Amino acid sequence: MSVTVEHLTGFAKAWNDHDIDALMSYMHPDCAFETWMGPLVCGTRFSGYEEVRKGFSKAWVDFPDAKWSHDKHFVSGERGLSEWVFTGTPANGVAVEVLGCDVFTFKDGKILLKNSFRKNRVK
Repeated sequence: MSVTVEHLTGFAKAWNDHDIDALMSYMHPDCAFETWMGPLVCGTRFSGYEEVRKGFSKAWVDFPDAKWSHDKHFVSGERGLSEWVFTGTPANGVAVEVLGCDVFTFKDGKILLKNSFRKNRVK
């Protein structure tokens, strides 16, 4: 089974629905998530299904109104890309609106690695 653009569209919908169970249904058991910021060259890395689940859930804690819009998805073999506009408001009340993308690696019809990038916009 191969990942398709429809899979990535469903994955994006699960993010916007803040539905962690639906979101994790797209992830491989050996998955990893590399965030857009953190102390490592890859940002912050969450490894393994349960750690990725915690990392994904943190996005909604940090930005309770998080939304990803204007999404476009591409798949080529075992790699994929999603482009989007992220909007959200953190605890400090300063709204964020930035372009970003996720670069994916797939395995066995699931997402093995979600590597996130986004613009660092200063207002």
